[in-house]
Amino acid sequence: MTPLMPSPLASPPLTALQWLSLLHPLLMVLFVYPVIGATIRIGIHVRERRLGQYPLPASVGPEHIDHGRWLTTAMVLAVLVALGWSFLHSDSLVKDALETGALAPGTPWPQRPLALGLGAFGALAACLALWYVKRPWLRACFALTCWLALLGLGLQPEVPRWSDNPLDWTFWRSHFWGGWLLCGLLLFAMAAAPEIRTRPLLRRLHLAANALVALLMAVQAITGCRDLLQLNA
Repeated sequence: MTPLMPSPLASPPLTALQWLSLLHPLLMVLFVYPVIGATIRIGIHVRERRLGQYPLPASVGPEHIDHGRWLTTAMVLAVLVALGWSFLHSDSLVKDALETGALAPGTPWPQRPLALGLGAFGALAACLALWYVKRPWLRACFALTCWLALLGLGLQPEVPRWSDNPLDWTFWRSHFWGGWLLCGLLLFAMAAAPEIRTRPLLRRLHLAANALVALLMAVQAITGCRDLLQLNA
């Protein structure tokens, strides 16, 4: 009897860290992209109702806002997952801790990982606060805090960014910078939702920003697949 030969396509099982690398694209594919499609569709209904084109119920406005909140929160969470994987994938944090003896029994927790964890918690907490605060200046502060916290985490050396120079072409091909700009546009829409409903100028700005959001989502899908292929090459 001829022994069974292993398949040429066989590969070693994925490690826990490799499985974790799939969590970010999984969140994007299963939640973020479907929700953004529904949000855009309901937004079109809101505009049609405002123009009197179709007899749509008044509930489309609150539904559009709720979908936008879920979309923004899911996007921030997905970005935090991706940043967390970048920190875990890089061994620089562990090396620093070993060199300073911070991982020895009885020593305090390393300061830098603790600061990164607090930054991630602050970003998520600021995004969740946007669900509840009512005053415009508080909404603006929490949205800016979340956006800047994501920037601070993303500027760490463990996060691949291709380039930090906007005059360099590779900067505009960076998955991180595209995602950070996308989060900023979504946070702006979430924070300014009450004013967008009542001010025509902000509504036009919101429409223009949404066109950029749709473009960025397509670009992020391409650059994300590119980075995953390079990672597993």
